[in-house]
Amino acid sequence: MTREDLLKGNAAIAEEFGRNVKAYCPDVKHMVVIFNPADITGLITLLYSGLKPSQVTTLAALDSTRLRSELAKHFGIAPDKIENCRTYGGHGEQMAVYASTAKVDGKPLLDIIGTPALTKEQWAEIQTKVTKGGANIIALRGRSSFQSPAYVSIEMIAAAMGGNPFRWPAGTYVHSHGFDHIMMAMETEITKDGVHYKELKGTPEEETKLKESYAHLCTLRDEVIGMGVLPAIKDWHSVNPNID
Repeated sequence: MTREDLLKGNAAIAEEFGRNVKAYCPDVKHMVVIFNPADITGLITLLYSGLKPSQVTTLAALDSTRLRSELAKHFGIAPDKIENCRTYGGHGEQMAVYASTAKVDGKPLLDIIGTPALTKEQWAEIQTKVTKGGANIIALRGRSSFQSPAYVSIEMIAAAMGGNPFRWPAGTYVHSHGFDHIMMAMETEITKDGVHYKELKGTPEEETKLKESYAHLCTLRDEVIGMGVLPAIKDWHSVNPNID
């Protein structure tokens, strides 16, 4: 089972959740949507909740921390010596795993890939472990993991309440830089002012992979529109005036 396999049932749950937020707690400051496929359930929740895009995020940092963990295991060093690991785009197996942002013990990861320390084949294996991590957990445990999502979501909410800024990637509503009417993992910062994202810069290969991930998310979004859970994009603003 993958995160996308949960789409049909959880899309309806997300619609009901969003409508309940609007009806019973419209003054909520910030909301983190966790249940999968998080990019799409977050988008549905945002639309029906009536909240601003800056007030709704989805959990996406676990894939980046999983990348850090896999690199730390490969090199046999502490995770703290692996800096700025990042995955962007979709929260499922179509995510874009970036090497250009990361450093290993101060050295750019791109300079290490293709050397005996980390062959291209080994890097490809690490990428596969990261992208299939969620499915592997379900296969091993028979269910999703709860502890790590809970911990990270608390950090995200704490940041939105004015605590330490959350500087891992988060799923956010994107409407610029060639991506539109979608929720996906971006380079973000969550503070008491909400979530804000930055334009992503990577290698040509990474940017191609990100575009492919975005296209996959658009396919899922359009499938939900076809199911009748989401209205046509042209009608989103009438459902939630905060969505352009």
